[in-house]
Amino acid sequence: MARQVGIVGAGISGLLACKYTLSKGFHPVVFESQSSVGGVWTQTVGTTRLQTPRSNYQFSDFPWPSSVTDDFPNQHDVFDYVKAYAQHFDLLKHIKFNTKVAGIEYEGPPDEEIRSWSLWGGTGEPFGSKGKWKVIVEDLESLSTEIYLVDFVIVCVGRFSGLPNIPEFPPHKGPEAFHGKVIHSMDYAAMDNEKAAEFIKGKRVIVVGFQKSALDIAMECTFANGVENPCTVFYRTAHWNVPDYLPWGIPLGYMYLNRFSELMVHKPGEGLLLGLLATILAPLRWSYSKFVESDIKRKLRLAKHGTVPTHSFLHEISSCLISTVPEKFYDKVEEGRIKLKKAPSFSFCHNGVLVEGETTPVEADVVILATGFKGEKKLGDIFLSQTFQDYMAGSPDAAMPLYRECIQPHIPQLAVIGFSESVSNLYTSEIRCRWLAELLDGTFKLPSIKEMEKDVTKWDEYLKRYSGEYYRRKCIGALHVWYNDQLCKDMGWNPRRKKGFFAELFEPYGPLDYVPSSAAS
Repeated sequence: MARQVGIVGAGISGLLACKYTLSKGFHPVVFESQSSVGGVWTQTVGTTRLQTPRSNYQFSDFPWPSSVTDDFPNQHDVFDYVKAYAQHFDLLKHIKFNTKVAGIEYEGPPDEEIRSWSLWGGTGEPFGSKGKWKVIVEDLESLSTEIYLVDFVIVCVGRFSGLPNIPEFPPHKGPEAFHGKVIHSMDYAAMDNEKAAEFIKGKRVIVVGFQKSALDIAMECTFANGVENPCTVFYRTAHWNVPDYLPWGIPLGYMYLNRFSELMVHKPGEGLLLGLLATILAPLRWSYSKFVESDIKRKLRLAKHGTVPTHSFLHEISSCLISTVPEKFYDKVEEGRIKLKKAPSFSFCHNGVLVEGETTPVEADVVILATGFKGEKKLGDIFLSQTFQDYMAGSPDAAMPLYRECIQPHIPQLAVIGFSESVSNLYTSEIRCRWLAELLDGTFKLPSIKEMEKDVTKWDEYLKRYSGEYYRRKCIGALHVWYNDQLCKDMGWNPRRKKGFFAELFEPYGPLDYVPSSAAS
């Protein structure tokens, strides 16, 4: 009898997990709280576009339709593409929509025995401990509760939805002190376009944040309001948000997504020769960063607006903080439709928001907090066991301990896909799901728990080295090829996917380099 695999979430990672577990003969059941596939793409700001060029954001065996020609497709095109993928591979019949996972609980050996294991699951194999996962779900339509027993769980909840990150304020200085309306960007994105436009029309709006959602919402405010009601963007830190992926006409992939670019950085688990080469090439790495920075400063006129970041572009891309600036964003700034205001700290008062160190508040009717999500708490809360919550959280000053960004060594029969970021999340999630499917199918075994923990520590050291103060706990940064090489070697594939020495060294790697038909041992 085929083993049952429970998959939490029908976003991009959940669909990929479903497809690749099916390909190995498993029986997946996908639990999705919304009424559609698509994850974050089901509810986005109306003007949102893909942040990654579509050539790097595509399924390896399902090309974009010829009707989509933009390098950065809009939200409708992306949503339609994801839905078409699910339909093409007949995945919808495996998905239970409007079904929220209330929690998961492991039924197997006791905690004491699990703590004594030297191998994942006791044997190093995905089903070695003979336990089961109890998945407790709520039907959001009938409000009934049901329990599923599955052999393996793949958590694909993502980190950019569900649990908003609301800044904390001193007593009587938070949103309760404000006479206007305060919402999170998640609530704004949940509105349809007409309702969203009505919500901000004729209002003095403050948007807090300087990443993608904040910039998109600010642009929508300019469409709804004129110069008489400019949108004020509060930002704590200036970022190297990119206008395009062509610094001085050179595709960014040739500078950060090929093997040569990765020779310039110290990699987790590298040998003496590669370490020496990375040290020798450090000046070139610095010049690459300055080259990109100069192009961004020129195109976006950052010096004029006082938004030149104090950190390097390398720190930005290594932290997975790259955002694409909406077209003509800084034109709106110069027209006075958007005002940029640095605000390291702020509080609310009855008629607006007061920036720390200032005495006059910025008056507002609406404040939209584009302050991100509590992804780590959302992931941890899915476990009913406090022990497993603690395992997943790990140390507060280190990376969330996921081997290959997928496996918590102390939690058996479970994987996490899509939580760790990259420059192109779809591309990365697909190869992770293929790796996981091979693991479940017995193609390879995981190393000891101690060896996995050592590997996690090495990746954490890499992130801290190249991200600096912008270190984030789950991101593979600018090491896509090196990371994918490790997965390929595990699966017994040839990690060298190009034809010829120079192509292998200098051509950017992307999804089509890992098409299933070219997977070779």
